[in-house]
Amino acid sequence: MLQPRARWVFPPSSPPPPDLVAAATALGLGPWAADLLFRRGVTDAAALSAHLGEPRDGLNDPTLLPDAEAFRARIVRARDTRETVMVFGDFDADGITGLAVLTLALRAFGVAVLPYVPSRLEEGHGLSMAAVDAAEAARARVLVTVDTGTTSIAEIAAAQARGIDVLVTDHHRVPDELPNAVAIVNAHRPESRYPDRRLSGAGIAFSLARLLLGDVPEALALAELAMIGTIADVAPILGENRSIVRLGLERARISPRPGIAALLARANVAPAAVDVETLSFAIAPRLNAAGRVGEAMDAARLLLTDDPEEATRLATVLETDNLQRRDLTKQAVAEARTSPDAVDDAPATIVRGPWPVGVVGLVAARLAEERGRPAIVGADLGDLVRASCRGDGSLHLAEALAACGDLLIRHGGHAGAAGFEIRTEDWPAFRERFMRLAGEAVPRDPTTVLDIDLALPALEVDYRLHAGVARLGPWGVGNPEPLVAVLGLTVTRAREASGGHTQLVLKRRLDVLDGIAFGWPELATQVGEGDRVDVVARLVSRRFGGIESLQLDIRDVAAEGLHAGDGASVASAEPPRVVDLVAVGPGRPVVPAAPRTAMGAEATTPAGAGVRGALDA
Repeated sequence: MLQPRARWVFPPSSPPPPDLVAAATALGLGPWAADLLFRRGVTDAAALSAHLGEPRDGLNDPTLLPDAEAFRARIVRARDTRETVMVFGDFDADGITGLAVLTLALRAFGVAVLPYVPSRLEEGHGLSMAAVDAAEAARARVLVTVDTGTTSIAEIAAAQARGIDVLVTDHHRVPDELPNAVAIVNAHRPESRYPDRRLSGAGIAFSLARLLLGDVPEALALAELAMIGTIADVAPILGENRSIVRLGLERARISPRPGIAALLARANVAPAAVDVETLSFAIAPRLNAAGRVGEAMDAARLLLTDDPEEATRLATVLETDNLQRRDLTKQAVAEARTSPDAVDDAPATIVRGPWPVGVVGLVAARLAEERGRPAIVGADLGDLVRASCRGDGSLHLAEALAACGDLLIRHGGHAGAAGFEIRTEDWPAFRERFMRLAGEAVPRDPTTVLDIDLALPALEVDYRLHAGVARLGPWGVGNPEPLVAVLGLTVTRAREASGGHTQLVLKRRLDVLDGIAFGWPELATQVGEGDRVDVVARLVSRRFGGIESLQLDIRDVAAEGLHAGDGASVASAEPPRVVDLVAVGPGRPVVPAAPRTAMGAEATTPAGAGVRGALDA
């Protein structure tokens, strides 16, 4: 019997409220949509209306942010007295996009602005003394932080001593002791009344831009930048974040800023094709590369410029940085894997070496993924080590670092990603304590899990379902694209295609579909003609030869009925028909055979009604 590669987890049988079902049906979505959205926090008809309505209606009132009034009052005074305001943004994509949002908003508000992005190597994360010195030298009377500052007690005290008022805008963990800033705008503060605490640093900046300018087109257009920071910081695409992303996509697809247009051109992506995946894997890494191996201020200049020629020049600089970043990361990963400190059976991977500060976070992410445990990678800087942490879900990294705070010079971050600076002499003690904390954490289940959103008989998986699913996007972290268990298929052909692919033809009725399963050539030997199977897949639409068609992106296959006791027993009301599924490896386009019926004749089903086309990998 064919066994699945992963553990299939079917949705619980808890029906959504009748008003939600009725509202979904009225919108042409059907009960399946109500069931899916109910499990993702859309609990009634009003919430559904907000989820699918105009994205600006999903934005919260910025006056509810902590210290919002103090922030606005100090900015108004700076404008009225013609004071210079320095905007300090962290050097990652969230900080840089947030800096661009507030810089543009403050300029539109009539304030003289000086943007500042720190050096990753020389200043590190957090507000730096170098920035305070620069603000004083520029005679700035106000310093606004973006995506940082909540823990910068000493630096803010130094700024205040020099007559510089500091306004903190941040979204990171709030410590017990706060700095003496004029305003600390952080939705995570215990007394916060803000309805959504999931905003990124750029998301907070966008909300403050609206606070200053109101919901005018000039302010809402800044969602294009806040969207990138939201996605790059892996914030959940839910609630207000989803509204920001929807607004940003609308802008980027029609009239992107020159800097965004130049980055898209370097990535060979047409603006109309921009989606969350494009931003995650093509745009954010290029912005981050400037802070990792180049000058992060180049990325800020790119986002701020209105000159297409300057944008093209700066995008080329970032492209060079990104290529260098790839090479440095590859070398550092290879060295970290073979480090004597990378103990195989330890509860965490903790290594340090002579690696560039800008790539240690990427190396930590790779090790955490490969080893299935938290990873810390440090860059040796003489008397200091600057380190990045990435998690596997078993340990809250920011809290773990807080428990080691007496050994650290500074630290900060989130549950799954964090960073710190430490004296080299304290590294052994830190390593021992963190290992103990990691060992006490509940181990992560190493079994791959597929969380199935919909379980449907094959006959109900059609283009109308795909179109309905597409209406519920955009998808991303916290709101993943639904996985569908397609139940009740018969294998009529199984063959391995070149490039590490497997092609399947699965009987359903008359129409046929293409599908893709990355890196699974063994599938050809695991199924045979006549086998009855269930498939977990993502529904996708591809265009080939001018014809758009529905295909399945296969994630797993199991013998039919193997999961019947887990919620997969769904009856089919129609006779079987044929579906072609192509399981392919990365980077290999598949040219399909002509559509055909189960008897081999050409199908006549019209495009858009379930016939198959090509699915390029």
